[in-house]
Amino acid sequence: MKRAILSICLIMGLSFGTLASTSAEQKIAVVDIQAVVAKSAQVQALKKEQQAKIQDLENWLKTAQGDVEKQKTQENKEKLLKKYNADFAKKKEDIAKDYQTRLQAVDKSITETIATTARAKGYNMVISKGIVLYGGDDITLDVQKVVK
Repeated sequence: MKRAILSICLIMGLSFGTLASTSAEQKIAVVDIQAVVAKSAQVQALKKEQQAKIQDLENWLKTAQGDVEKQKTQENKEKLLKKYNADFAKKKEDIAKDYQTRLQAVDKSITETIATTARAKGYNMVISKGIVLYGGDDITLDVQKVVK
């Protein structure tokens, strides 16, 4: 398995080297995506908001548990518990969907910012810094300044 992966990487590297040498105008940039995301105010705000929603859900759950415990009969407890479990599942799903939708929007925004920054600096290609062993101009700081 390791040999197969190494062979594929070697072939890709040779192909890329051939491509780069045949086109003198290829200009390649690298970006540390994790560093950009870590500095993003949008991501930080989204994380904070998500934590607040989770805390609200936990508080709601404690209140619901208290309501169930106050019930006099086992039948009423089970009925209320079933209702609260359904409500909890719905709230949890809504929070997850909203977070996913907003996270995709932030991801799209960051990707567009990277593309715009790269084009403005004359780059034809941007590769994630995590997969590049050598080469490429690092534009991470430039992207971070725009993303904020």
